[in-house]
Amino acid sequence: MKQILILLIVFFVVFSCDNNQNHHSEGGISSKNNSKKQESFGIVIHGGAGTILKKNMTDSLETAYLEKLEEAIKIGHTILSKGGTSLKAVTATINIMEDSPLFNAGKGAVFTHEETNELDASIMDGATLNAGAVSGVKHIKNPIDLALSVMNDSPHVMLSGEGAEEFAREQGFKMTDPSYFYTEKRMQSLQKIKEIELRRHYKSLSFEDPFIKDSKFGTVGCVALDKNGNLAAGTSTGGMTNKRWNRIGDAPIIGAGTYANNATCAVSSTGWGEFFIRAMVAHDISAMMEYKGISLQEAATIVIQEKVPDLGGDGGIVAIDKDGNIAMEFNTAGMYRAHMNAQGALVVKIYKNE
Repeated sequence: MKQILILLIVFFVVFSCDNNQNHHSEGGISSKNNSKKQESFGIVIHGGAGTILKKNMTDSLETAYLEKLEEAIKIGHTILSKGGTSLKAVTATINIMEDSPLFNAGKGAVFTHEETNELDASIMDGATLNAGAVSGVKHIKNPIDLALSVMNDSPHVMLSGEGAEEFAREQGFKMTDPSYFYTEKRMQSLQKIKEIELRRHYKSLSFEDPFIKDSKFGTVGCVALDKNGNLAAGTSTGGMTNKRWNRIGDAPIIGAGTYANNATCAVSSTGWGEFFIRAMVAHDISAMMEYKGISLQEAATIVIQEKVPDLGGDGGIVAIDKDGNIAMEFNTAGMYRAHMNAQGALVVKIYKNE
């Protein structure tokens, strides 16, 4: 009887210890999962949307786009994985695309009617709702950096033209010779549109002409969620080929081309700017999430597939919400785009239905 009692006591002690161990183990897993949740992050980019068809793309050009998109997004992802801020990831990623002649931003910016380059950019911090933007700058190599400086170092949100460049000089930005932005491809595009313009009065030009229609696309953008749960969005562009009168599109307009709010999502737009301004696309996606309680994908689909086309516009967006869910929505034949999540899974696409 005594032996049985001892065995029962031993069994009880072992069982209790095992339960405690299992309890701590589950707690460890739970803590680890919570940690992973807290460290959830992601990044999404676009390089413009438009009539991008595989049949019109050479293998070498397609490879060049895919490689540059991958290079750009990996820069931002590395920053995020090391605990860097979403703002830093967004600017560094956009810098890569601004420095590439493949995209309509920075080095590859399109030409105005006067054969100059006028660059626009904006950035927004989802944590504070602070934002910065520049438009019509001609001597700034990386406009997204100047937009960030406007946000951080000035009391304003948007600066334009000569005033923006005066501010840039005061902040120590190096002025870049306009010849840096020249690319033969963009100049040829301008000349082709001017030839069409000669045959038809400017006011009667059809913006439905495939070539003229796609003269608007190529804007670059990036949205990111960092490990601290902060969202950021940025957009940079050369605007529309053959633009006149210091035309400004949606890219530097907070709420149209760029928007970020930690309560909902971060969005960067690309497309026909006049319509994206009228629809306030980036903010509308956030507002629909906030007021209707719908998902990021639902909101993006309604805005890009219904609201913008109903107005007569086209284009797309990339977005990421506060939980790391993403959307890469567009209503054109293609959009240069890429995404990386916290696990490092990489997605790079160009065409529709990929």
